Amino acid sequence: MTKLERGSEQGANPMRLIRVVSALTLIATYCLIVLGSTVRVTNSGMGCKDWPLCSGQVGPLSTFHPLMEQSHRYLASLVTVLIITLALATWRAGKVAHHVFIPALLSIGVILVQIVLGAVTVFTNNAPFTVALHLLVATFFLSVVTLSTVATFVSPERSWSLTQGPGRLAWSAVVALYLVFVSGSIVVNGGAQSACPSWPACFSSRAATGLVILQLAHRSMVLIGSVLVVTFVVRLVRRGTNDATERNLAYATLVLLGLQVVAGALTALEGGRAAIADVHLALGSALWCCVVAVFALCARGPWRTRGPESSPNAQLSNH
Repeated sequence: MTKLERGSEQGANPMRLIRVVSALTLIATYCLIVLGSTVRVTNSGMGCKDWPLCSGQVGPLSTFHPLMEQSHRYLASLVTVLIITLALATWRAGKVAHHVFIPALLSIGVILVQIVLGAVTVFTNNAPFTVALHLLVATFFLSVVTLSTVATFVSPERSWSLTQGPGRLAWSAVVALYLVFVSGSIVVNGGAQSACPSWPACFSSRAATGLVILQLAHRSMVLIGSVLVVTFVVRLVRRGTNDATERNLAYATLVLLGLQVVAGALTALEGGRAAIADVHLALGSALWCCVVAVFALCARGPWRTRGPESSPNAQLSNH
């Protein structure tokens, strides 16, 4: 197969709509996470003192911080409408989109949790724990939406399994990368962004020992995650995949990973400057989308029988 499958002729029309809605949902979700990061780094999280309205207003708002916070809420509302539309469209399409319905339905559950967390974050005055949890749930939501989008381009006649398709290395890379987000959230919300003024080691730090430990733990997790992600995509490319989309996503993953490491280094060297921190999260979210997309493509069958030459460690991608 040289490109992503376009579905059967019978289901072409409903699948075309589902693909468009799914792609729009993915783009909007990515923008929502980046805008959420901008809200955080510009200290606009408490620009609106209540929820869901902003100081009793729907908008437009004339001052910067309320405008940023309320824009984030408007975009979250749009994402909610899109994901509900996607779930309804897949349900109405029936068999031709049955493999998309479950991740789309899961997305609704996750976005509802995220909405509640957003409200709790406001009512707790941006407590660090709720802010971190809000970002982590958003990152998980982005992965589910990415899975849904990839699934729309896979023919319903083809096998699709996240348990049988990806091997241990694929799972390890995805889990490790998510843990990088977890450790990064702990660093930011624990106030350890500027604990280490040097990179990659931590020299001449005057920060508290606990903050230095947080920063070094995050960097260690980044190293582990990077090694696993690079190994995953390089093995995928070296085994000679015939899928151009899969191959291009693998290359994009390597490029984004390199840019992300540079952004992380600059964040440390510049003392956690807001603009660089925002770019750091934007690149990280794009990297997350690419890795999850490659992982999702590995879920396509048929799969080889597991044996000495097809162990879970070697089973990266199956066609």
